[in-house]
Amino acid sequence: MRFFAETTKIDPGKIGVPAVKNADTALSGLLNVAYGAAGILCVVIIIFGGYIYVTSDGNASNVKLAKNAITGAVVGLIVVIMAFTITQFVIGRF
Repeated sequence: MRFFAETTKIDPGKIGVPAVKNADTALSGLLNVAYGAAGILCVVIIIFGGYIYVTSDGNASNVKLAKNAITGAVVGLIVVIMAFTITQFVIGRF
């Protein structure tokens, strides 16, 4: 029994995907996109937490929710920045 993938060769250029010439460049580009998306998400969560905090009117559960959201987003942003720094160092080193 032969599978389709075994019998058909697909050229990446024909389907609109550029061929990867350097694995470091491809990995770096992919990680930069992931870090950018995570950073944007953290900023959006910080803004959302700030909005909840401002509109809480002293409601303790909303204040707690907002503080937890902001704290988690700031920690996430720090982790993303550290991961970016480490991966750039490692990719640039080897």
